[in-house]
Amino acid sequence: MFDKILVANRGEIAARVISTARRMGLGTVAVYSDADADAVHVRMADEAVRIGPAPAGESYLKPAAIIEAARASGAGAIHPGYGFLSENPEFVEAVEAAGLVFIGPPASAIRAMGLKDAAKTRMQEAGVPVVPGYHGAGQDASMLAEEAGRIGYPVLIKARAGGGGKGMRLVERAADFADALTGARAEGEASFGDAAVLVEKYVTAPRHVEIQVFADSHGNVVHLFERDCSLQRRHQKVIEEAPAPGMPERVRAAMGAAAVEAARAIGYVGAGTIEFIADGSEGLREDGFWFMEMNTRLQVEHPVTEAITGLDLVEWQIRVARGETLPLTQEDLRIDGHAVEARLYAEDAERGFLPATGRLERLRFPDAACFKRGALRVDAGVTEGDAITPHYDPMIAKVIAHGATRQEAMTRLLGALEATQVGGTVTNLGFLAALLRHEGFAAGEVDTGLIGRDLDTLTAKLAMPDHVPVLAALAAAGLDHPPAGEGPWDTLRGFRNWGASEIHVSLEHEGETLDVALLRDGPGSWHREGTETGVSRDTKGLEVTVADHRFRAEAARHGQAVTVWDAGRAFTFAIPDPLSAAEAEAAGAGGDAIAAPMPGLVKRMRAEAGQKVEKGQPLAILEAMKMEHTLTAPRDGVVAEVLAREGSRVSDGDLLLTLEAQDG
Repeated sequence: MFDKILVANRGEIAARVISTARRMGLGTVAVYSDADADAVHVRMADEAVRIGPAPAGESYLKPAAIIEAARASGAGAIHPGYGFLSENPEFVEAVEAAGLVFIGPPASAIRAMGLKDAAKTRMQEAGVPVVPGYHGAGQDASMLAEEAGRIGYPVLIKARAGGGGKGMRLVERAADFADALTGARAEGEASFGDAAVLVEKYVTAPRHVEIQVFADSHGNVVHLFERDCSLQRRHQKVIEEAPAPGMPERVRAAMGAAAVEAARAIGYVGAGTIEFIADGSEGLREDGFWFMEMNTRLQVEHPVTEAITGLDLVEWQIRVARGETLPLTQEDLRIDGHAVEARLYAEDAERGFLPATGRLERLRFPDAACFKRGALRVDAGVTEGDAITPHYDPMIAKVIAHGATRQEAMTRLLGALEATQVGGTVTNLGFLAALLRHEGFAAGEVDTGLIGRDLDTLTAKLAMPDHVPVLAALAAAGLDHPPAGEGPWDTLRGFRNWGASEIHVSLEHEGETLDVALLRDGPGSWHREGTETGVSRDTKGLEVTVADHRFRAEAARHGQAVTVWDAGRAFTFAIPDPLSAAEAEAAGAGGDAIAAPMPGLVKRMRAEAGQKVEKGQPLAILEAMKMEHTLTAPRDGVVAEVLAREGSRVSDGDLLLTLEAQDG
C-alpha cells in the first residue's frame, strides 16, 4: 500500500495524474527539469523535485534521478504517464528493486511487446490476427528489399522499437525503397536507439482502431471498447473518437476478444492498448482487422474512453497497482454516447506541420461551465504566459467533447475550437476546425489516408475577413479597451469641429504591409475608410458591424504584435519598427538565404560552397523534436556560403546557407 505518488512525467499527463491522485486523497510529487521549474504540473503537486537540465536525456529520461527523487520525497509509487520511461522495462525493474511500486505493467509484459517483430510473432502464436509482412531479425538492406517485393507494394517500413509515427515510411515503388529504409533507420536510431526495422503490407483503405484493455493481478481482464484514431498525418494521431463510427457489434466483440486474449498471452497488468489496422474498403468486418502493436501504458487519447464509459482510468491504474481487483466486469461495462478529442499543437500546418515555439501571450479556452455537464473537457499542461520550448513535444492541450450522438459531439468540439484563443505562437487550430468540417469525416468515412489525400484543401489559406485588419489596428493603437479611469471628457478624445478624426495604423502580415485608416464615428466607435466595416467598443469588448451583420470579436496586443481571433483562426500582425526594418535592409537579408524554420540539430548538410543546385533539391536535414525535416533550395542557383555544420544546434531563424545573388 502507498499513500504518496511521484509522477515521472511533465505537461498535461502529469497534471492529469496529479488531479486524480489528489481526489483519491494521495500525496503527489512532481519532478521537473530546469525548463519546467514553474510548470503547471509543478504548481499542482504537493511537492516537486528538480531532476536535471532542460534536455530530456539529462532529466526525464534519467531513471536514477527519478528514483532518488521518489526516495527523498517519501513517495511509495511511481506513475510514468506516457512517453519518456513509461515503456522502459529496465526502469520498471529499477523501481521495484528500490522497494517502490510501478503503476503500470510488469517488465516482462513491456519486453514482450516492446519490439514490434517479436510482439507480432507472440501474437501469431496466441491466435491473434497479424498483418502480413517480414518481422524477422535479419536487417540486410538487399534482403529487406527482396522481402518487400515478396509482400507486394505498397509496403510500410517501421522501426521495430518505434511509436508515434517515428521511424515509419510508406513505400509505393521498389525504386524508393532504399532511400526510405535509410530514413526510417536514422529516425529509429535517433528516437529509440534502435535502427532495426520490419516491413509490412500496407492496407490501401486502412482504419486505425484500438481497444483499451485493463487487467489486474488476479487474472481478470476486460476491454473498455474501441477508439478510432484514423485521422493521422505523418502517422501521428490528430483527432480520435470513441466509439468507432460504423462499428458493428459483432466486430466490436471480435476485436475486444482478440485484445483480451493478447493481454492474457503476456500476463498483462494495468492499462494497455491493443492497436489494430482494419480494412475499411468494405466496412468493418470480423475477418478484416489485424494486430499492429500494443502500447503498454496509458494513451494520449484515453479521455474519449473515459467520456463514453464514465470511468477514471488513472484511478483504475492506481487501484490495480494497490493490488485491488478490477472495479467492474465485462458485463458491467456500457457505452454512453460519443466522444471526440482534438490535439492542439504549436505547429504550422501550412509549412508541413513544422513544430513551433514561443511564449503563450494568450491562452483562453471556452468555459466548460457553459456546456452541458461533462460535455467539454480540456486537458492542458500549460497556461497563459508559459513558453513552448524546443526541448519537448509541442502539445498545448487536448480538447474533448462528449455528446449523445457523434454529430452532437463533433458540433460541440468544433464550437469549442472556434472559441479557443492562442497568441504568441502558430497553432493547428484552423487545421483541426477544417477536419471537423470535412464532409467525409463528418459522414464517418474515415481512413488513415484522408488527411494526405485532402491535405491541400485542409491547409488551404482562407481569405482574411475584411474586419480583421480593423480589429488589429484598434488593438495596435490601444483603442480596443476603455482606458483606466475613463470619464465623460474622455469620450471627446479625437474630437474635431470639422470632419471626422482619423487614425492611421501600419501593420505587417505575412510579408505584406497594410495601412489601415480608421474614421471615428463617435465615442468608442470607428469604421474603416471606404468600407462598410465598423467596430464599436463597450464594457463587454468589441462588436463588429459588417453591413447588417453584427457579432462579437477578440483582438489583443502582445509586445510588437497583435493577434485577432476569428472563427477558430488566429491572424497575427507585426507592428513595424522602422529602425529594425532599416537595419534588416542594411544587413542584406533576402530570399537567397535558407534559414532554420525551428530550433533543432543540423543532422546532415548536403551542400557546399560553389555547388550548383536546382529548385526543390534537398540541401540540409534538420532534426527537431525527434523528427527529420528536409530543407530544400528555393530556386536554381549556386551555393555561396554554408553557415552551419553537421552536428551543430541552431535556433529558429538562424541562417544555414546562402545562394549567390541572381544577375540583376
